[in-house]
Amino acid sequence: MNKRTLAAEYASHSEAIFKCPVCNSSMRVFELKNLICSNNHTFDFSKQGYINLMSHPVKSMYNRSLFQARRKLITEAGFFEPLIQAIAEMIYKHAAIERESLSLIDTGCGEGSHLFNICESIRSKYQKTVTGVGIDISKEGILEASKSYANKIWTVGDLANTPFMNEQFDVILNILSPSNYNEFNRVLKADGLLIKVVPQTSYLKELREIIFNQPEKQSYSNTDTVVRFNENFQMVDNSRISYTLLLDKLSIQSLVEMTPLSWEAPKEQVKSFLDEDTTQITVDLEILIGKKR
Repeated sequence: MNKRTLAAEYASHSEAIFKCPVCNSSMRVFELKNLICSNNHTFDFSKQGYINLMSHPVKSMYNRSLFQARRKLITEAGFFEPLIQAIAEMIYKHAAIERESLSLIDTGCGEGSHLFNICESIRSKYQKTVTGVGIDISKEGILEASKSYANKIWTVGDLANTPFMNEQFDVILNILSPSNYNEFNRVLKADGLLIKVVPQTSYLKELREIIFNQPEKQSYSNTDTVVRFNENFQMVDNSRISYTLLLDKLSIQSLVEMTPLSWEAPKEQVKSFLDEDTTQITVDLEILIGKKR
């Protein structure tokens, strides 16, 4: 079977999760080609295996080269590996011990590496069956995800109007991405888990110190983000993950291409960072674990 048919076949086992983005009615997979709702709004599976459930086109600032650079940094340099393992352990601890199977959605999944790696870790380490759904507003990110990772549901969609029925997911992942707490509350099961990852003060500090002259941009504060999280969800756990990596020249290039930090920096400053043969870089993140109030 080709990628389109394989993706439709995989999605058909979870078709009850889908909600039409136009009329909010239920949907089903039809002839392993498209999703169709009860009012006949139809969305085709692409030849790469993703499905576009946007009700209107949106232009994203994130282009294909950014997602390719991110995937390269994750898969070849292991940039987020300690984070991935920590998230998998927290999911097992708080959501998976008594469940045989789990449904995960990564909101703002980009090119899909986080979702794929977390699902694989839970499957291999804890012998759990995991259904993974990735959603992002960027078609370019979802295109990369569907080309790289099979046996996942990859959707282009809007976090302000997610194309899923109420209370469908055991775990919502929200990793270094904007949140929509109204939608998170709606699609998360009553006993489900929200996992949000935010930068801590030293995140990418070496890059920040080189490309920014202003002290306020050389460190990061997530205080407001944590306050909003607590306003919307009951925090049941949190963990800070901090480590350093030695990046070679190719990985330095990928990091600069991946992060929006470099977009607003002076070109000379970015070039001085790119000219390094190797560099230490700090990954400093906080994992927030929440349940419905």
